[in-house]
Amino acid sequence: MQYTIPILKTERLLLRPITQQDVEAMFVYTSRENVARYVTWHAHTSIEDTKAFMMLILSGYEQENHLLWGIEYSGTLIGTIDFVTINHTHKLGEIGYVLSEDYWNKGLTTEATKKLIDFGFKELKLVRIQARCLEENIGSQKVMEKSGMQFEGLLRKSMFIKGQYKNVKMYAITDDDVRNPS
Repeated sequence: MQYTIPILKTERLLLRPITQQDVEAMFVYTSRENVARYVTWHAHTSIEDTKAFMMLILSGYEQENHLLWGIEYSGTLIGTIDFVTINHTHKLGEIGYVLSEDYWNKGLTTEATKKLIDFGFKELKLVRIQARCLEENIGSQKVMEKSGMQFEGLLRKSMFIKGQYKNVKMYAITDDDVRNPS
């Protein structure tokens, strides 16, 4: 399936493709330990780390195999959100996101996640969208719940991250949940 990264708008956000001009803004948040605490990658220690990460994103765009948006707020890149994986056979997508800690607790990640869920069901014709987070990541759990996802279970020691096996919580929403909310 061939796709492009469309620009998506919410009340406060612009979800758009990342460009090389975003490298400095991205380094601002990827270099923070608090931001990297619950993700698979370590905090970036130099702009070169961010440039390498940026090249992976841009390469994914060129190969048309990565649906990743920059989260822009008031003209500033403050994070990213993407479909980490899409399985077209099973019509399943998994969302991942990261946001600058300067913008936590303002509902911005939830706003972006709801928009991506809507896009996934309407445009990609998915039937299930899921997201996972480390068991201790309370902020991400709240985002998933506020986005309409339901907790499905704890996946014990399911990820090896930064030298440790970690428990992961699984959340999901289906097209039935959207069509027939309880």
